[in-house]
Amino acid sequence: MPLAKRIIPCLDVKDGRVVKGVKFRGLRDAGDPAELADHYYRRGADEIVFLDISASPEGRKLMVDVVRRAAETVFIPMTVGGGISSVEDFREALTAGADKVSVNTAAVENPELVSEAADVFGSQCVVVAIDAKREPLTPENEHLADHVFEEDGREFWFRVYVRGGRDPVDLDAITWAKRVEELGAGEILLTSIDADGTCEGYDLTLTGAVCDAVNIPVIASGGCGHPRHMLEVFEVGADAALAASIFHYDEYDIIEVKKYLADRGVRVRL
Repeated sequence: MPLAKRIIPCLDVKDGRVVKGVKFRGLRDAGDPAELADHYYRRGADEIVFLDISASPEGRKLMVDVVRRAAETVFIPMTVGGGISSVEDFREALTAGADKVSVNTAAVENPELVSEAADVFGSQCVVVAIDAKREPLTPENEHLADHVFEEDGREFWFRVYVRGGRDPVDLDAITWAKRVEELGAGEILLTSIDADGTCEGYDLTLTGAVCDAVNIPVIASGGCGHPRHMLEVFEVGADAALAASIFHYDEYDIIEVKKYLADRGVRVRL
């Protein structure tokens, strides 16, 4: 029997508060992270993800205090990311109460960190976050594009970005996803920068391509605005759907979303 699909609220944290923007910009306040995590836990979330979105760009370490506070009342798996750059950072996050640790920028800059952390803590603790953006295929970048797609007569590829979606790197997202699986990552948190915060749906082309390329679970992120978007992304192979806007601003309740999915044949935990 296939595993149940997971619904995961994402708490983007900046300066100790949960925020939400569009395409990683224009942030607005959504509340206290520990309080929101507790609320979502009680409303049926399968997991919680905390991402300190300003830690890597500002060169700060992770928000241990937020994780500790949430761990007192939240008894579902919690993933924390942002500012993770060493095995010791993994240890600190896990000791504070996280079940999994997400690494993005540091994994690109030091891929061996993924395998080192997997060796010490087990692959199940290691989540590699990949922030990807559509890039038009040009003569200047075609040597970087291992996987080329076409829509509306235009060719493009998915480029990896780091430091909270600010900086592009010379990596094809699908190739990088395969690489982190080889390094020992237990899961991929895949965010479409183009779709982030738009509420117009996940990037199904990106998500489907990564799901087809790897054998580890893929968490789809970026663009959810309606339960049908989760249905669509599960149909292209995602194992979990991450969402923020539709939950933070009370547009949909997690239980309501799960019932919608269950009514359409998706196996979820009710």
